[in-house]
Amino acid sequence: MAEQSTNASGLTNEEVAKREQAGQVNTQPAALTPSIGQIISGNTFTLFNFVNLALGVLIATTGSYKNLLFLFVAIINTAIGTFQEIRAKIQIDKMRILAETPAQVRRDGALHTIAQTAIVLGDLLVLKRGDQIPVDGVVRETSGVEVDESPLTGEANPISKQVDDPLYSGSFLVAGQVVMQATAVGATTFAAKLANEAKAGPQTQSQLLATINRIIQVLTYVLIPLGAALFIVSMVRRGNYNRAILSTSAAMIGMIPEGLVLLTNVALAVSSRNLAKRRVLVRALPAIEALARVDVMCLDKTGTITSGKLRISGVYPAATSSEDAVIKAATAAVYALNDDNETALAIKQAWPQQPSVTVVNTMPFSSARKWSGASFSDGTSVVIGAPEFVFPAGLPPTVSQTIAKATRAGYRVLAVAETQQGLAMPLAGMQLLGYLTISDEVRPAAAETLAFFETQDVTLKIISGDNPLTVANVAQQAGLTHAEHWVDMQTVPDEADFNQLVQDYTVFGRVTPTQKKHLIQALQQNGHTVAMTGDGVNDVLALRQSDCAIAMASGAEAAKSIADFTLLDSNFDAMTGVLNEGRRVINNIERVASMYLVKTIFSVILTAIFVFLPLDYPITPINLTPVSAIAVAIPSFFLTLEPNFQRVTGQFFQKVMTIAAPAALAVVGYTLLLTRFEYLWHWDFAFTSTLVVFMIGVIELHVVGLVSRPFNRFKTLMLVLLLVAFFGVFFVVNGVFSLANLWRWDRALVYVPMLLSSLPVYLLLQEVLGKRVLSRINWRF
Repeated sequence: MAEQSTNASGLTNEEVAKREQAGQVNTQPAALTPSIGQIISGNTFTLFNFVNLALGVLIATTGSYKNLLFLFVAIINTAIGTFQEIRAKIQIDKMRILAETPAQVRRDGALHTIAQTAIVLGDLLVLKRGDQIPVDGVVRETSGVEVDESPLTGEANPISKQVDDPLYSGSFLVAGQVVMQATAVGATTFAAKLANEAKAGPQTQSQLLATINRIIQVLTYVLIPLGAALFIVSMVRRGNYNRAILSTSAAMIGMIPEGLVLLTNVALAVSSRNLAKRRVLVRALPAIEALARVDVMCLDKTGTITSGKLRISGVYPAATSSEDAVIKAATAAVYALNDDNETALAIKQAWPQQPSVTVVNTMPFSSARKWSGASFSDGTSVVIGAPEFVFPAGLPPTVSQTIAKATRAGYRVLAVAETQQGLAMPLAGMQLLGYLTISDEVRPAAAETLAFFETQDVTLKIISGDNPLTVANVAQQAGLTHAEHWVDMQTVPDEADFNQLVQDYTVFGRVTPTQKKHLIQALQQNGHTVAMTGDGVNDVLALRQSDCAIAMASGAEAAKSIADFTLLDSNFDAMTGVLNEGRRVINNIERVASMYLVKTIFSVILTAIFVFLPLDYPITPINLTPVSAIAVAIPSFFLTLEPNFQRVTGQFFQKVMTIAAPAALAVVGYTLLLTRFEYLWHWDFAFTSTLVVFMIGVIELHVVGLVSRPFNRFKTLMLVLLLVAFFGVFFVVNGVFSLANLWRWDRALVYVPMLLSSLPVYLLLQEVLGKRVLSRINWRF
């Protein structure tokens, strides 16, 4: 470890240069996105790509090279997916740089703003309330600093720190200011060591991806054994190597839900890129899905409904005081504290610093105390804060009535009081000098934004540390439904039934940070998916507890560091687009997944059946490739771009199976019927194969039509073009794909009745199997 300078002026430029050369500099934090190399390898070196490659090699040994067309499609899908993910990565990384909070360091006696990655061992860092500690260090100077170390220890109670006390990276300041000296940077910090240990644990994953990956795990155990069995049986029965390889390859290719995993990853990556364009930073792709499932959103009044730009509206002295006395006391305390929160800035903007006696002690503001104060050399201490916390025993009725009137009008009220008994808790000997009223403007678009969420089946709750009357009034101004149902959480005992509270009330005032967390927990226990928005240290516990944490870029670093989404413009109105983007991508993935799984299901069933039937598997790769492209790959690409803003309710596998399973069973039924006809009427293999893939395409197009509802001009045009392409494959360029000629009336007598019966059969199976059987199963995929 390098020698630690305790010089109050900080390191010199020469000392900084030496430490940089010695590698004693803070390392770059872990990237939010994988590297370009990881993206390429992750999309290329997959189980299914290896299976496709192996099948391609085997098909090549038959000399039937046109059956390798499926490899071209797989390569194109992988290339497009990789390109899209890299584009998304570049956009997200740009947004991350904008969202990073710089560090304040003291070097050569001057204050400098540097990137956190430029901090070196021994640097003196200047931190204030709301900042997250970026490196390990010790306290060198303190102004009543209190630290929340819950991110590291799980203990949420603030810890007061004195000179020479240790500070750990990852914790954050909840009160006061501090000058700390860095004693460990980069990988040697406490938080970095914990992060390395955490990498071995389970990672947060999208429910959607988890379900799809479980399907793939099952297929992994099924695909190779079934394929091997089919090949062996085909060779034993026919002894025709080429036929065995081609039919087995077609069966195995059909089992692979090619593009489904890729489509899901790409859709999430593109969605995060779209959000980045809206100036919203997404820290983890699964958060997009979590937001799409949100049905309750908890808001902090400041920064969401209101702009957070405060101003002094009035000064009201007590009967035994004067306006000048109130102003003098308030300014003396605020300038002594040297705080820069919005309330302090409003007071500083209203009045300049006035001559005062020497400051001997300060007590910075904290969300738990809800007051701050300063003691002076004349023995007087001034306290500023919420009236009910400064005077917990209550104020005279006339004063209380006046304050209540101001809070009902939407003002925040700060009591200004003095005492001769210091700032020890509990406060004693308090004498009211007067109170200040502070106004906070309602955002112009707040009413429209709140109305949007209510129309989207998202219940809104306001959880604030302010007086509930003030919060309720502001919420009513913004048009929040049921804003009149409010509760003062200061009056709620710890053992109260929070589950009932969240059902009964919409506005929660005077909420402590711990109570915010308990309210989020209660909503989750009631079966809700909860999003929490906040910008302050008092929101951190609730943000961490929520299913989806949303922070403002202008807020505290502690809040941003744990948020799933950071609004870079600190504009809550942007959440309308964020919610819609999340719902669009998840709903569309659910919608198109059924199209991919139809082929997987019928391929597994048919392969298992044909292992035991004395007949050839009636499909070759070249037959299936155009049908898969026209009825699955192309429409799935376009449908994932469609608007779809319904709330995501889960039950992914049940929804998919309700659509896919009946279609797969219809394909199985028609395939077995056609192979029976082949046996009875001695059809050639090419004709049977053509009719089988023809019916596969027809039923897959029925699925496309079903998932495309409701129709619009775009989707109608897409369906028309798909039908034209389908007709062209079977009736115009059929020879290219080794398909038999269907321009014969005797053959039409077979496929036309099947074509006409396909939709009633599919709908009947969906009604009986999908809605009456599958919907009752408790799917645990």
